Amino acid sequence: MSRLELAADSLAAALEKLEKAADSALAGRPAAPSESGRLAALETERQTLLARIAALEEELASLSGITEDVESRLDGAIGEIRAALARQ
Repeated sequence: MSRLELAADSLAAALEKLEKAADSALAGRPAAPSESGRLAALETERQTLLARIAALEEELASLSGITEDVESRLDGAIGEIRAALARQ
């Protein structure tokens, strides 16, 4: 066996040990609670944002109505001013 083959075998054995150690470390780690906590936080944030969007849509509808009212009043005032100027 050449030195290169011995080094390759040694590297393969070391990699196998490293993979086994990584697998056992990952298996013992409680990953699910932190992920479920993050998911719950994201769901809460989503609900908050949806509520804010609904409130903004209501505000937009209200402002649109006010804008239309102001527009019609301005049109009326402009018409009255033109009529008054035409009489002079």
